[in-house]
Amino acid sequence: MTIQEAQQLVDKWIKTYGVRYFSELTNLAILTEEVGELARIMARKYGEQSFKESDMEKNLADEMADVLWVLLCLANQTGVDLTDALKKNIEKKTKRDKNRHKKNTKL
Repeated sequence: MTIQEAQQLVDKWIKTYGVRYFSELTNLAILTEEVGELARIMARKYGEQSFKESDMEKNLADEMADVLWVLLCLANQTGVDLTDALKKNIEKKTKRDKNRHKKNTKL
């Protein structure tokens, strides 16, 4: 699935099952919440925190998909073509950082 297809799929789902998009600010708050849930799992799986009983049912891939879902919603709502945005962002990073990381002795 391409990013564009994902944006279209989310839009179709929202219009079929979700009635309408939540407001952009509500979706931003939901995105923040979802990133927090992802961070919680990452901190327990890859960091020093131990899992709580309530964390055991959480799935890393599902939490990442939740973040992507809300980001796709926000892109649709604000008219952002994420395929184009990502291409431009990669070009920006390449131009800006093409030698930066290679010269980083910490890496």
